[in-house]
Amino acid sequence: MMWALVLSIVVLDQITKSLVILSFALNESRPVIPGLFHFTYVRNTGAAWGMFGGFNAWLAFFSAVVLCVLILFRRSLLGNGPLARWSFALLVGGILGNCLDRVRWFYVVDFLDFFWKESHFPAFNIADSAIFCGVCLLFFSSWSQSHQWQRDSDPMKVEPSPPSAG
Repeated sequence: MMWALVLSIVVLDQITKSLVILSFALNESRPVIPGLFHFTYVRNTGAAWGMFGGFNAWLAFFSAVVLCVLILFRRSLLGNGPLARWSFALLVGGILGNCLDRVRWFYVVDFLDFFWKESHFPAFNIADSAIFCGVCLLFFSSWSQSHQWQRDSDPMKVEPSPPSAG
């Protein structure tokens, strides 16, 4: 199940990026919801929000290292619960999708473009969305596990006594 999600993310990511490349000129933008959401073809040679622009080879290498670490040390890094497995699949699928772009085209294709009035969020793609969701799920999973551990190990916790007959 987990690997099926990884494959689905990579395939959906690569198909959507290929459709954008075939259907749009570079930097062309088409409104989907005018004033809020456009499809805009952007090439990103950096990481999130264009940070480290021009360091594509380094980012591809870094992505490959992160993938290897995630796969080899999955259980010790993420745990083995259902949320950890979902997080792992989202992270691996997203990292693979963007890494394929970096190796094949030497940039990442971004096209989901949101803005509100003067505020503009940098364009992103399906792989970026999967990575973001995977990180959020990982934080939530870690938070819920730490709170469960605190409840289970609280020395002041008083167990309710069974009702008395009588």
